[in-house]
Amino acid sequence: MSETPSAENPIPPGENASSSSSAPDASGQDPVMAQLAEVQERYVRLYADFENFKKRAARERDEVRRATTESVLGRLLPVLDTFEMAMQAAALPNTNLESLKAGVSMIQGQLRNTVADYGVEEIDAVGKPFDPALHEALSQQETTEVTDGHVISQNRKGYRMKDRLLRPAAVVVARKPGSATENTPSQS
Repeated sequence: MSETPSAENPIPPGENASSSSSAPDASGQDPVMAQLAEVQERYVRLYADFENFKKRAARERDEVRRATTESVLGRLLPVLDTFEMAMQAAALPNTNLESLKAGVSMIQGQLRNTVADYGVEEIDAVGKPFDPALHEALSQQETTEVTDGHVISQNRKGYRMKDRLLRPAAVVVARKPGSATENTPSQS
């Protein structure tokens, strides 16, 4: 009985596989071994191509990241220039507070417009129902003036860019007077 090679019974090195399945071709080379060599060569080439693809993709990702960063910073530099001019104007002896306030307000508008051009929006929270996906509750405050569970005040603005939250709005949430909270420690 002739045994065929398998994972359990491999052909030992040095033994010819031709006795079980194939005979050498006219060139004297075993066709199975020639096919194996061809498959191995294709594997090595595909592996090298894949490695080159990974390196190229990483370079392209880095280039996109660098170009994006340059674009954003290029748009912010005029704001920085305007801040420097405001600081120089503030150092002058005859600068009044109102003109300085007006200048800082213009800089704020310039910066808001710049970030808005990138799709950044402020989250307006006051008077709206508390939403943990958009708001970070700093505390609760008892009140009858605002509906229970709605935002009374906003301590820090929140921002989102399209559908992604950049920073939640830090808020104080209204609760009915006398209602218990989950965060209140129990007294024993």
